[in-house]
Amino acid sequence: MTDEQKEKRSRGIYLLPNLFTTASLFAGFYAIIAATKGLFETATFAIFVAMLMDTLDGRVARLTNTQTDFGMQYDSLSDMVSFGIAPAVLTYSWSLFHLNKIGWLVAFFFAATVALRLARFNTQVDHADKKYFQGLPCPAGAGILTSMVLFGSDYQLSSPILPIISLVMTVGAGLLMISNFRFYSFKEVDFKGRVPFAAIFFVLFIFIAITLDPPIMLFLSFFSYGVSGVVLTTLEFQKARKERQK
Repeated sequence: MTDEQKEKRSRGIYLLPNLFTTASLFAGFYAIIAATKGLFETATFAIFVAMLMDTLDGRVARLTNTQTDFGMQYDSLSDMVSFGIAPAVLTYSWSLFHLNKIGWLVAFFFAATVALRLARFNTQVDHADKKYFQGLPCPAGAGILTSMVLFGSDYQLSSPILPIISLVMTVGAGLLMISNFRFYSFKEVDFKGRVPFAAIFFVLFIFIAITLDPPIMLFLSFFSYGVSGVVLTTLEFQKARKERQK
């Protein structure tokens, strides 16, 4: 291969992984449109589709050895729309608008923390611990708000304190994203290797549980993951303190 051919290849863009990224971006944009029209359940489904596409684009890039700097930057821009702007607009349109100016400022706070989380991730990606995320991942933060809206819409919840609950959840998710709490990344899970039979049974149980009542189970799953980082970091801190005291 000549130097000119190598240069052209380095400037090229791999189609397959970026198709998934584009699909994630499209789903996030559609969620914004649906949220502004009051189609809250449709918007939540669109954001969940964006999460699926976002998961696939990275795995496809790694499996096909098509990871590029362009793909990483494009993925971050897509995440900003799908997991930053879309959940913020969705939560504001669903309940935060009742708080007037405070409501849209809280929605903006969430979007801003997503931008900060993505910027920190991009600058630390080369030397970060692959086993853990520093701060709650953006898709998980978006999942907390999105599943909350899905749960509230499905059960037609209506209460004067609902906007306050949304405010607390939105601010809490935003703070977790820019925090130093460590969250398990699941990147070390080997999907091609052998696993114990109990692992297959556990996955089957999860699918059945989510199918029984998707709104509740999805919310509990995302909320539990958000709490897990706080618990994990606290336990590690206490363990390190005890070792220093010995």
